[in-house]
Amino acid sequence: MQLGMIGLGRMGGNIVRRLMRAGHSCVVFDRDPKAVAALSSEGATGAASLEEFVGKLDGPRHAWVMLPAGKITEATIDQLTKLMQPDDVVIDGGNSFWQDDVRRGKALNERGLHYVDVGTSGGVWGLDRGYCMMIGGDKAVVDRLDPIFASLAPGRGDIPPTPGRNQRDIRVEQGYIHAGPVGAGHFVKMIHNGIEYGLMQAYAEGFDILRNANSHALPAEHRFDFDLADVAEVWRRGSVIPSWLLDLTAIALARQPGLETYSGFVEDSGEGRWTVNAAIDEAVPAEVLTAALFARFRSRQDHTFAEKILSAMREGFGGHKEPEQHPDSAHQSAPEIVKPKVDRA
Repeated sequence: MQLGMIGLGRMGGNIVRRLMRAGHSCVVFDRDPKAVAALSSEGATGAASLEEFVGKLDGPRHAWVMLPAGKITEATIDQLTKLMQPDDVVIDGGNSFWQDDVRRGKALNERGLHYVDVGTSGGVWGLDRGYCMMIGGDKAVVDRLDPIFASLAPGRGDIPPTPGRNQRDIRVEQGYIHAGPVGAGHFVKMIHNGIEYGLMQAYAEGFDILRNANSHALPAEHRFDFDLADVAEVWRRGSVIPSWLLDLTAIALARQPGLETYSGFVEDSGEGRWTVNAAIDEAVPAEVLTAALFARFRSRQDHTFAEKILSAMREGFGGHKEPEQHPDSAHQSAPEIVKPKVDRA
């Protein structure tokens, strides 16, 4: 199957590579010609402009946009759709706000185009591990794209089936789900990332307590000098708290026990805020997720070892680097993640 990819960064480029490994053909475009050239040398069809990109796609076209949420995604989709024809499909695989998806879906539908939102998890490891995908869109369109999703998904692997799932959608066991209509995919991914904040914060605080168990503020007989790398490693094996996040923590601590190269300045990319906003709208208590979000705000004023753990995990799964220049205040909002006003009339 043919797919066009716009945005060849940490995830977009590897999505293309995984699809080509599975025998799909890909047309690629990025503002950086070097990124296009790199994938062209591996077998993709490169394009130097959006116009050329659309021209190299066979109809009905399937174009995946993998860009940071906000103005750049909005502008790219707007420009792209002006070049496309009825029955073409636009896929947003970034971390867009789900209400933006609903709005875009309606606008594209009026022009005879289809819109699919794909919450994509897998980070820089997805090329080999596969991508967990949460998909929103019309059933017929999602089914049309199933060969793409099936190739990107991680598959069942060695995870045993869950008892009682005999009559349920088998695609879920492969690592992807049609969550509902347009917007549903990114809503589920938003909550996924909100939960991720809480899990990361729990690990970070736990290791910070372990590290400070040797504090001189404690009586000598109550002090312990733990090897954090060994603690992380033993927890990976047979305990009740293993996870990929713990795996990444163990890797980071084994390489650098004191995490000296991390400052502890922790960004938030939007989904945590949107999760808390959704909880407020629904009157659902979300104490842990809210506290985890606020801890990231605090990290920009006062850095602890816990925040170094968070930074190490973020770099491990997503290649997220700490900024070279830190904002002066935790009250500075990250760009393009302010929740829009909702018309409830």
